[in-house]
Amino acid sequence: MDTTTYLVVTTALFAAIVNCCPPADRSALLAFKSALTEPNFGIFDTWTGTDCCTNWYGVSCDPTDNRVIHIILRGESEDKIIDKAGKTSYMSGSLSPSLCSLDRLTTLIVADWKGISGEIPVCITSLPHLRILDLIGNQITGEIPTDIGKLGILTVLNFANNNITGKIPPSIVNLGNLMHLDLSNNRISGEIPSDIGKLSMMSRALLKQNQLTGSVPISITKIYRLADLDLSMNQISGTIPAELGSMPVLSTLYLDNNQLYGEIPESILRNTGLNIVNLSRNALVGNLPDVFTPTTYFSMIDLSHNELKGSMPASLSSAKYIGHLDLSNNHFCGAIPAGSPFEQFEASSFSGNDCLCGTPLARAC
Repeated sequence: MDTTTYLVVTTALFAAIVNCCPPADRSALLAFKSALTEPNFGIFDTWTGTDCCTNWYGVSCDPTDNRVIHIILRGESEDKIIDKAGKTSYMSGSLSPSLCSLDRLTTLIVADWKGISGEIPVCITSLPHLRILDLIGNQITGEIPTDIGKLGILTVLNFANNNITGKIPPSIVNLGNLMHLDLSNNRISGEIPSDIGKLSMMSRALLKQNQLTGSVPISITKIYRLADLDLSMNQISGTIPAELGSMPVLSTLYLDNNQLYGEIPESILRNTGLNIVNLSRNALVGNLPDVFTPTTYFSMIDLSHNELKGSMPASLSSAKYIGHLDLSNNHFCGAIPAGSPFEQFEASSFSGNDCLCGTPLARAC
């Protein structure tokens, strides 16, 4: 072999080595793979060869140094390998702690596989570059890692639709960059951290269908960017903070199916930014606030299954738009006003009250 040929060959070999992912990252991925079984799509069949940065399904690397930075495995995906299979997404097994060796990881999405169980590796909180952690739609058990707050640049934390127990770790309030928090449909108990308002960047807080107790923290009303708040289907008690009605960006408010009592704060129904309000199935008392104006615009107001009383507020007739109104199963009395918006609602919106009468109810006044 002459000198020129030698140089070409060695240069090519060196380039191939440099462009491969590091052996340590590859080993960590293979250990992660070995703890999982995916029978329907064969996505792990692509995880072969020495270069995990090329054609390994769901794996992406930093082009500058070929370190693994993304693992994105979604069971409900429109990706052709899944969409064309015509099969149900399913993966079983557990999340290997080997993931924690991927210290350049910024995105970890292992979502909607239905069968992945076991606990969240505690060491996952040691990944300093992690920005997205999404494990929705599995059968994960155990508790949220105590030190979750160490993930200082995390923007998305989604553990919804699993079997997670225990309490929300106090350290969660240290996630100063968190924008999306979804812990819905688990078995998380205890109170929402009183200083959750420290999550100043958060736009969505979805904690529905758990076993949360205590009251709605006042500090949550200080989160300027919060647009969606869902605390429904828990065991939350106390009164509804009037400050919720002063939140400038809040668009959806779900507090239904809890143990809230007291009166409905006028500020909530005055808030022109709120689009959906569901306070149903609590123990709220008093009258429906007479605060509606020509600027009132709600896609939905559901106040059903409470202890509300009195007559229909006259100002309701002046509302610009109310798409769905449910005042059923309370103690309202008197005539249902004629005209808009009442003419568009069905009898079910007013049924189960003490002495309401008029259209659309069968009871005449």
